[in-house]
Amino acid sequence: MTTTTSAPPPAAPVPAPAARRTVPTGRRPWPAFALRRLIGLAAVFLVLLVLSFLIVQLIPGDPAVALAGPDATREDIAALHSQLGLDRPVLTQFLDYAGGVLTGDLGDSFQYRQPVETIIGNRLPFTALVSLYAILVVLIVAVPLGMAVAIATRGGRRRWLDTAFGALTGFLDSVPGYIMATFLVVLFATGIGVVPLLPPAYSPGDPNLSLLLPIAALAVGPACTVSRVVRRETAVVLENDYMRTARGWRLKPAALHLKYALPNLLTTTLTLSGLVLSGMLGGALIIESVFALPGLGSGIIKAILDRDYPVIQGMVLVIGMIAALVNLVVDVLLALVDSRNLGGAHGD
Repeated sequence: MTTTTSAPPPAAPVPAPAARRTVPTGRRPWPAFALRRLIGLAAVFLVLLVLSFLIVQLIPGDPAVALAGPDATREDIAALHSQLGLDRPVLTQFLDYAGGVLTGDLGDSFQYRQPVETIIGNRLPFTALVSLYAILVVLIVAVPLGMAVAIATRGGRRRWLDTAFGALTGFLDSVPGYIMATFLVVLFATGIGVVPLLPPAYSPGDPNLSLLLPIAALAVGPACTVSRVVRRETAVVLENDYMRTARGWRLKPAALHLKYALPNLLTTTLTLSGLVLSGMLGGALIIESVFALPGLGSGIIKAILDRDYPVIQGMVLVIGMIAALVNLVVDVLLALVDSRNLGGAHGD
């Protein structure tokens, strides 16, 4: 009589963490990645250099006429043309402008007779302060909110919550930034009066509750966009096999969702956030006009009205490069999260 021994049951699969692949030894993708991104950044700079110059050529009106005043004679206007260099060929003007930018000289303002970099340096802290805080609000609010709704509605539970979340975020996301800003001012500043308006002599280094309104107006729409995408991606991640295995291991909810779900959301979330954050810079320029913030937004509008070509060119160039640098930072973060985003280093 023979006895048979049963084979031990197969070991349970270990829950997979973030879908991350390592680069094989011998390959060094980071230098190639850095080179590609630097070449791309240089290409963006050259495009912005050309566009920032050409854009002032499309603005109707003559800056010399605006500076000379209504009583100026033709001789006065011609003298201003020569003084401002507007009587030279367009190609010569572009070469002078490009040469100045490459040496760090953005020129002097027609209106204020100050270096453009000084004007931008005085206004940039206001735009940077509001944009930075709005970006932090979007990331801090949108990711946990989207994950929480997806977790609470997993498996078709609490359909009312999913419907209400989709309807509310969709509505808020569709409201233009300037309308949201106006509504917040009417409701919280002039209506209830719980938040003061920005004082005229405000310094960006001073804490002030009035900054809550422009930050909120700038962050509401992007936060809704990111939270909706995070909710959808979380719902997909929660149904993966490794998440079912992790739930079978009776892991605590914090470990389950933070260790195994969140890392798999980062690639999509960061990619979308990069696009959203770049768009927030344009929104910040509009929000500044509503709240009368002395930032780049109000500065570029005033420069257009004054036909102050060097200021317009300098601000367009700076804003464009800031957006390009934001995208560069997001690309680096994506590469750190998942080495496959380095491009060409898939380990195949």
